[in-house]
Amino acid sequence: MAVRTPALETFPPLRAWQRKALVEYLRRRGEDFVAVATPGAGKTTFALRIAAELLADGSVEAVTVVAPTEHLKTQWADAAARVGIQLDAAFRNADLHSSADFHGAVVTYAQVGMAPQVHRRRTMTRRTLVILDEIHHAGDSRTWGDGVKAAFEPAVRRLMLTGTPFRSDDNPIPFVSYERGGDGLLRSRADSVYGYSDALRDGVVRPVLFLAYSGETRWRTNAGEELAARLGEPMTQDLVAQAWRTALDPAGDWMPQVLRAADARLTVLREAGMPDAGGLVIASDQQAARSYAKLIEQVTGERAAVVLSDDVGASARIATFAASEQRWLVAVRMVSEGVDIPRLAVGVYATSASTPLYFAQAIGRFVRARRPGETASVFLPSVPHLLGLASEMEVERDHVLGKPKDREGFDDDLLDRAQRDEQASGELEKRFAALSATAELDQVIFDGASFGTAAQAGTPEEEEYLGLPGLLTSEQVASLLAKRQADQLAAQRRRATERRAESAAPASAPAAPMSAAQRRVALRRQLNALVAAQHHRTGQPHGKIHAELRRLCGGPPSAQATIEQLEERIATVQTL
Repeated sequence: MAVRTPALETFPPLRAWQRKALVEYLRRRGEDFVAVATPGAGKTTFALRIAAELLADGSVEAVTVVAPTEHLKTQWADAAARVGIQLDAAFRNADLHSSADFHGAVVTYAQVGMAPQVHRRRTMTRRTLVILDEIHHAGDSRTWGDGVKAAFEPAVRRLMLTGTPFRSDDNPIPFVSYERGGDGLLRSRADSVYGYSDALRDGVVRPVLFLAYSGETRWRTNAGEELAARLGEPMTQDLVAQAWRTALDPAGDWMPQVLRAADARLTVLREAGMPDAGGLVIASDQQAARSYAKLIEQVTGERAAVVLSDDVGASARIATFAASEQRWLVAVRMVSEGVDIPRLAVGVYATSASTPLYFAQAIGRFVRARRPGETASVFLPSVPHLLGLASEMEVERDHVLGKPKDREGFDDDLLDRAQRDEQASGELEKRFAALSATAELDQVIFDGASFGTAAQAGTPEEEEYLGLPGLLTSEQVASLLAKRQADQLAAQRRRATERRAESAAPASAPAAPMSAAQRRVALRRQLNALVAAQHHRTGQPHGKIHAELRRLCGGPPSAQATIEQLEERIATVQTL
């Protein structure tokens, strides 16, 4: 007996972008369609509605979903079952064909790459819609890309989904169209685009506050030399990598202090209207993940859930955490893109991965909104490249082919080298060793702007930022951050005045010259005030004004900008 066709009337109402994209899809009726939508926007619901439409009108007889991970196979099958589409998440390559009890199957890219001919035969047997989830994974290797192309070329329809349509390499993505721009480079073309800034405006995703922590770090190099540096200060990439690694060391003070701050923020969110709010620590490796879980238990008194990889039992642990009110989850690198844990609202970015693609996927775990006013907070090291990525959350990117082979942003290979110990004969004492690290809140990044001045961990100044209300609109977040910064600077001025009075310095004595760090803070504050004034005059979002200043003046986001670049932007915004 054939499986029943899904009933369209049972589908949940579609969001505006989903309706618009669905109309565009049904109007075109082409073989291929690429939908780009920010994490949390509802790509799964959109794709399943298209599948139901095509099954209902007889355009297709079967559906195959290709997902990046084993866990997502189960998630896709469960979501499909809720709307009457039965997908076999347990299909194996050895099975050759799906049971008649299912409309189709969910498989992984790795599964297709191992036996593309099996999936090609399945695709040719029945008119098939293939949904390629997070399609950029099909460019990860020739095995995956070639396998996907060979397996699904015979499909009558292919729907490609992604929240991050860009890659750091030149591997073309199967079934994606590329168009040559004026600069001669090929760029991926999407048929429907729904970016983070669009979703934020519609209340579909949460505003994200990035709390960047700097601090003093000390370490011993492989050559036995002891070095010290302040995380976030300008230095060579090798030194940044080593200072970064030192900060993330579970045995130092940086991670416990940041975890304590993140847990305090989680408590604020739970008390302010998100009673089940959860936190996720993204670790670089299994050893660090276990150590971070122990630190969390010491800080909070509660055990953290640990997911080390997509091994047996990982899906069940993720599902258990998603349905519970447990405070913290620790994962190696990240819980994979597309994994749906809507209650995640606080993150600690404790990994060495720093490509734009990876960063966007990681932050995507925290942005899914459930009710108006929910915010997300992500704690991260004050590393220039990460600050830049945090400042550019709203930037939409394409996959570019033929780009010059300069690395985009931070060179991850330097971090890999920093993680490797040189096995010098007998000189074990000369291996890399993290000696100490302390944490302080450097700045808060929101909507492309930087707020705040340095605040030591555990001080009332830090608590002012950690205690921001949990339910806020984007406008309220920007307004409160500006007020916090103004209060912080006013308090600093009062303390400086009191110190001068106590030292009985002559009133005519010249003020001590500001350090470079103090000048940057003062200029960032002035720039933010001018951008806020421009926002009130024009109604343009703060982020767009900052982006326009960067276009006119050049240079990185304000969190990374030099004194000269900040001064130029201040002069420019005054002329707008």
